[in-house]
Amino acid sequence: MEIIGKNFIGNQLSAMGNVQYKTFDPVKNQENKTVFTEATSAELEEAVALADAAFPIYRKMKGVQRAAFLKAIADEILNLGDDLIHTYRSETGLPEDRAEGERGRTIFQLQLFAKLIESEDWRNNISEEAMPERTPQPKPSLFKTHIPLGPIAVFGASNFPLAYSTAGGDTASALAAGCPVIVKSHPMHSGTGALVATAILKAAQKTGIPNGVFSNLNSKSHPLSHELVKHPNIKAVGFTGSFTGGSALQESVFKRAEPIPFFAEMSSINPIALLPGALKEKQDEIAKKITASIVLGTGQFCTQPGLLLVIADKKTDEFIETLGRLLSKMGQQGMIHPDLIENYLRQSEKLNGLKGSIVVQERKDKIQDKQVTPKLSQISGEQFLANPIYQEEVFGPFSLLVKCKNLEELEQVVKSLKGQLTGGIFAQPSDYELMDPLVTAFQSKVGRFLFNDVPTGVEVSAAMTHGGPFPSTTDSRFTAVGPASIYRWVRPITYQNWPEDLFDKLV
Repeated sequence: MEIIGKNFIGNQLSAMGNVQYKTFDPVKNQENKTVFTEATSAELEEAVALADAAFPIYRKMKGVQRAAFLKAIADEILNLGDDLIHTYRSETGLPEDRAEGERGRTIFQLQLFAKLIESEDWRNNISEEAMPERTPQPKPSLFKTHIPLGPIAVFGASNFPLAYSTAGGDTASALAAGCPVIVKSHPMHSGTGALVATAILKAAQKTGIPNGVFSNLNSKSHPLSHELVKHPNIKAVGFTGSFTGGSALQESVFKRAEPIPFFAEMSSINPIALLPGALKEKQDEIAKKITASIVLGTGQFCTQPGLLLVIADKKTDEFIETLGRLLSKMGQQGMIHPDLIENYLRQSEKLNGLKGSIVVQERKDKIQDKQVTPKLSQISGEQFLANPIYQEEVFGPFSLLVKCKNLEELEQVVKSLKGQLTGGIFAQPSDYELMDPLVTAFQSKVGRFLFNDVPTGVEVSAAMTHGGPFPSTTDSRFTAVGPASIYRWVRPITYQNWPEDLFDKLV
């Protein structure tokens, strides 16, 4: 299938601008062929106007109709076949099994939300009968439900071209809620996004969805992104990316005349505490597990374990040696884009260059062009507590090991942490009596708390929390994964003294 380099403004293609760019193949080390045209302000305005006009119609469509739309999107993505997999790989350098796995997750998420909204139970409706005879004050009838916010802006993620992008979790949950979506496609994988956008619009046509419920905008520059989140008819934003990018967009949102919900996933180093009993009894097993997690996908996951916390003793030194040896055996890996490689090298070298940092593992053999290797560095608990720079995320296969003097210092390190998506403890029964203060410290810092496990791999289910205190996300009360993520795009409303036979008109 030919990849379209134009913008999808509702069901029309448009390329009014004169700024163009191409995506990059990190394996072939060359640009891909398709030329993409950046959206103009006029095209953005038209996309938002279409979404705003479609919203009153789309929000009133029955849940089963929107569910049919989501299931049709899943079908159309599957119908893209090998074209989607080939394009995904040419823009990321990721292997075929990763591409197929992410496609499967994207389809599963769409089907999950379709099933959720086939009944209206997800709205958590509460109905209370009137009590006109109550004294001293009669009670009115009350009906509480949830209604969609309006058009949503969604930003594609660099590291998940499918599951967190054009038809990913943010888009699927917003469409399920009854909100039109305008996607700002990520420039690293605009071809993948264009194919998926085509699938969404085919599904919309087949299921009778109003024009404007979905649009897809291309842009490699920042101004259009800020223009989108500042538009008065955009009512919420979903963002997955860097702390720098997310913070800048959040500032634009806060400066609006009408501030809106801004749901951003931005930065997390996912600390893991390794207690003495665990290292004494399960040292090799833990080292293998953590090594695999650090290098998985070249460390290009928001849940990569970037911080390891240990207590100084002989077994700890043995563990550090084992972990370094295992990492040294890991082969060279590519990253999704040269810019990410440059950032990985710059950030890891900055931390390694600080006084007192010990490089435990960093291969010195010749690195192939556009390849990286895992790095492990070590500092003391005192150093970590003294310098907040150690809490900066290094996006890639890097982990910082903090050797603390004792359990009390380890607890202080955890208490000093900023908010994280995940945190974990490796422990054995001999450690349990020591854990209470540490558990309490972790609970205030993380959205998902692991025990004897690594954070990579996020189950899409009702019990999952993919979120956490700032700066891992901008609102720790919500999850970006699982059916509960739909509640980011709705708000509660209570109707008083309305006849029941009018409820359908209200919801």
